[in-house]
Amino acid sequence: MALFHGSKVKLFSLSSNVELARGIAEHIGIPMSECLVTRFADGEISIDIPETVRGHKVFVIQSTSEPVNEHLMELLIMIDALRRASAGEVNVVMPYYGYSRQDRKAKARQPISAKLVADLLQTAGATRVLSMDLHAPQIQGFFDIPIDNFRALPILVDYLINKNLENVCVVSPDHGGVARARDLADILQAPIAIIDKMRPEPNVAEVMNIIGRVKNKTCILIDDMIDTAGSMVAASEALIEAGANDIYACCTHPLFSKNAPKILNESQIKEVITTNTIQLPDNKRFPKLVQLSISELVGEGIIHIIDDKGVSSLFTKDFRK
Repeated sequence: MALFHGSKVKLFSLSSNVELARGIAEHIGIPMSECLVTRFADGEISIDIPETVRGHKVFVIQSTSEPVNEHLMELLIMIDALRRASAGEVNVVMPYYGYSRQDRKAKARQPISAKLVADLLQTAGATRVLSMDLHAPQIQGFFDIPIDNFRALPILVDYLINKNLENVCVVSPDHGGVARARDLADILQAPIAIIDKMRPEPNVAEVMNIIGRVKNKTCILIDDMIDTAGSMVAASEALIEAGANDIYACCTHPLFSKNAPKILNESQIKEVITTNTIQLPDNKRFPKLVQLSISELVGEGIIHIIDDKGVSSLFTKDFRK
């Protein structure tokens, strides 16, 4: 049993991001608890927790990244196991919230899958969710339990400031990300530009126009996630054509689907700066990639929750010391 500040606490990691879980455990200073994830011959998931969790504040770390459905089902079964074992609290640490892009009905007869995931987590028995840079703020309203939406911006800012970039312009790859770009631009005291694009179908983007001055600028593209990288690469090409000098791409969640690592590495982008909300296999790592750790930020959030302290101060915490 791990006692932390007088509370019985256990920290578990499922399959999606063991490296991050270890970093969080190291920062907090408590050991990882054991949990065995196995599968039946037909692929059904089975979970065994070989130690007591009765009355504990339990934290389960699991990003619902690729394979999304496998990782989501692992998490739901783990939550159910913990509740049936009389855990006092089941806090789900989900740095990347899968299905977050399906947050509204854009067309007739479409699902709102982000709401469905919220319902599943609550029905399974989660008592709190910690996530990072949700694709849409309204997802917080899908929950009837506390949900904390941490921001990676301070971590990204810390790295960018230390690079001492000059003549910077922050660029949003679409109209939906303007608020995110404005937040970064305000901290860097830089102007912003916006890529006006048309998306004929999911994961396909066509750049239409650039709103703002980017000529002779060091441009920082920022988004919440990079999936197939088509939008980022198309935006970088448009910026170079418009006279930009250097291009940097930033995001919180590196999905890097299909051949995204290859096209990013071969693109005009100098660096792709992201966080470790998603654990990347070797075949998704490439020379231009810079992956920053969120373990300190999430670890501090967990400490605040254990101590019954507010976490809002951490959403904009400045890591520049």
